[in-house]
Amino acid sequence: MRDVRLLPKAHLHVHLESTVRPETSREFGGPSGRGGPFATFREFADHRALVRGRLLTAEHFRRVALEFCEDEAAQGTRYAEVSFTAASHGERLGAPEMPLEAVLDGLAEGSRRYGIECRVLLDHSRRRSVDRLWQTLRLATRYEAVVGIGLAGDESYPVAPFAEVLDAARDAGVRLVHHAGEFGGPDSIREALAIGHAERIGHGVRVLEDEAVVAEVRERGVPLEVCPTSNVLLGVVPSLAEHPLRRLSAAGLAVTLNTDGETDLAGEYALAREVFGYDDAELAGFARASIDASFAEEELKAELRAGVDAWLADPDPDSGSDSGSASASGR
Repeated sequence: MRDVRLLPKAHLHVHLESTVRPETSREFGGPSGRGGPFATFREFADHRALVRGRLLTAEHFRRVALEFCEDEAAQGTRYAEVSFTAASHGERLGAPEMPLEAVLDGLAEGSRRYGIECRVLLDHSRRRSVDRLWQTLRLATRYEAVVGIGLAGDESYPVAPFAEVLDAARDAGVRLVHHAGEFGGPDSIREALAIGHAERIGHGVRVLEDEAVVAEVRERGVPLEVCPTSNVLLGVVPSLAEHPLRRLSAAGLAVTLNTDGETDLAGEYALAREVFGYDDAELAGFARASIDASFAEEELKAELRAGVDAWLADPDPDSGSDSGSASASGR
């Protein structure tokens, strides 16, 4: 079996605040672990808020971004689009630009040190104000490394109140990626497409509950950012064995593997092999799908695809005891 840590990958659905190392969180005065499984989304969000609330200074934000790059590079991530709730932190700290600028500085340093390319997606809780989403859009248009914005959080809060901002983002060329079809059903995906102009769907695992929505997502070629372990930890599905990953692929949908920040990317690929039975060619297919679905420049995409081809073409893959195992993937 080929080492999934050597497979070049793009990581498209990962929240920076969920990737803070336990030891870093403890040093900042936050909780010592990632937690989970969680009984409700609110329980998950409240736990994450404890981590977020301890990010107080520019050095804090810079450090977690730099450590993110180091950890991702060790898992074979060559390109990442990391989500960050910049406007919320800026409002909380009374410094609108500081958190994002510090994160961008950390990502730039991480790119130099670890050979990973990173872009930023600015997310916005559906529970928060339209004014804050306008601020998020203003931040997105000011910084070249920010490629998009999107709605996240409790899907019982509709997209419609944000329609004007999302129209303006589309018209400005800002890419749009929304969480949908996670805790909300297929109607949340339909709304993210129709009102939110979504180019990708964060999660989307409940799309299979409505054949018409499946057909729309498939025909429009909208990729899904699927996060199997996160879906179990947050109670979206009861277990990995019951996860619809294979059924999503069988339905002809564009599926990418991601972590949500709850695990690491090589671990998700190892689980795809061990739990779902995907072979190396199929794992390479997930890697290509992630590259194709990314907002990376075409030159970088071509380079990453060539790396995937080289990984698959290796006639003598390393089959060391830890090389493909999910047990080797924890931080």
